[in-house]
Amino acid sequence: MAVKINFNEAAAKTHTALIINERAMNKSLLRLSTGYRILSAADDSAGLYIADMLGTVAAALDQGNRNIQTGISALQIAESAAGQIYTKLQEIYVRTQSAANDINDPEARSALQEEIMNFVDAIQKIATDTEYNGIKLLNGDFSNKYIHYGVRMEQTVYLSISDIRAQSIGAHMIHSQGSAASGTGAITNLTNYVSTTAITVNIGGRTITATYHNGSNYIIDAAKIANEINSNLYDVGFEAKAVNVSIADEYTAIASGTGTVSLTFYVGDDSFSLTGINKTITLTDLIEEINREAATAGANLTAKEDNGRLVLTATNGETIGIEVTGVDSTDTVNLNQLIQGASAQSGTASAIRVGELYIGRDNSFTADLSSVTNALGTIDVGSATSSEFKNLYAIEVTTNSGAEMGIMIAEIAMTKVDSVRAQIGATMNNLQSIYDSQKSAYDNTKEAESIIRNTDYAKEMSEFTSYQIRMQATIAMLAQANTLPQLVLQLLR
Repeated sequence: MAVKINFNEAAAKTHTALIINERAMNKSLLRLSTGYRILSAADDSAGLYIADMLGTVAAALDQGNRNIQTGISALQIAESAAGQIYTKLQEIYVRTQSAANDINDPEARSALQEEIMNFVDAIQKIATDTEYNGIKLLNGDFSNKYIHYGVRMEQTVYLSISDIRAQSIGAHMIHSQGSAASGTGAITNLTNYVSTTAITVNIGGRTITATYHNGSNYIIDAAKIANEINSNLYDVGFEAKAVNVSIADEYTAIASGTGTVSLTFYVGDDSFSLTGINKTITLTDLIEEINREAATAGANLTAKEDNGRLVLTATNGETIGIEVTGVDSTDTVNLNQLIQGASAQSGTASAIRVGELYIGRDNSFTADLSSVTNALGTIDVGSATSSEFKNLYAIEVTTNSGAEMGIMIAEIAMTKVDSVRAQIGATMNNLQSIYDSQKSAYDNTKEAESIIRNTDYAKEMSEFTSYQIRMQATIAMLAQANTLPQLVLQLLR
């Protein structure tokens, strides 16, 4: 073996091992002190990239959930305010129903009108003032909005809250006043009201039957139209109602002269007859006969007296028809005392009255009513071809007709507000589900990042202990290596 003193190879190599051991121990010590396994890209370049991406996704999930929470907070404010509006609409609805009762005198209806307008004003204020951090929620401004919840682009929930101010909710309507007609002969002579074939109309693009089939007659009936709409068009937001109350002229007798007559009543698809009725029967007895036979036939007709007048009410607004037979051609039949709007006729005569028709929807619609325009009479809201919008300010309950219209306006407005509340609730549920899902994803993503990025203390402490032992051994061996050149002194003695 060569013995040299200028270069101690053993000491040099042992020193190199010491540096390597020291570097490893220092890195392990740093991992233990910071908790991170990856201290720089040099430690694990691929792991660093993956961990950074996972960390970014986790941060985005966390921010998305904060977005969801602020969105839910705004929606809770909106839903609560919409609920208050719905409560006010219920109060309006009840008061319009009360006003529709003709027992109310003008002063009572005026008081109800004032109450209704106070509720309308409250609705307007609530819808106008409700906001979140300065953002109006119920006045139509909060439409076509997006809540970004996800990590990537276009991961959003669309949200749009309709305008539910008093000026913007109500009913798109067609309202006809109904009409009456009378003439000599059988009821089939009233050709604008009675047909030998079924008659249809078109509402919102769908064909609706407009006549009840009574025997061989097809009688135009507002109630039939309303029933068909409610049965077949309710799914697209339509609602209809028919009202038919006939208040005839002051009663004296059915007809002039003496003897008896026969009366046939037509109500919807039912009919019944009163035979052998004295022409001069008292109003009380006539009412009793009508009510008894109507009940027996199951017809939706009731009769009552009002200040000496015959009042006939079709329960569901059906057309009321009367045919009087067994009358001498010289006798006068007082149809005007039996049916409101009819006129007296000579001999066999008939009269018919079609009720008021209300058709409403929360959106505008078109209708082809040309085949029944004469029977429907004056159309004072909308037209024979298109609807007219009536908002809450249009509710006017000082008349029975206005109160009936107000009922429909309030009812459809409630449907509109309820649909807005349902939409808000569904969106909140959707956002909450997304939040729960993303919270779970966040937890799992952070766990995945932690596995790659963070220190496993059990494993790292074991390695650190090994590095400590190696360092101590290396230092000990370096001391031994440094003593090797001293052997040269033995040779120099």
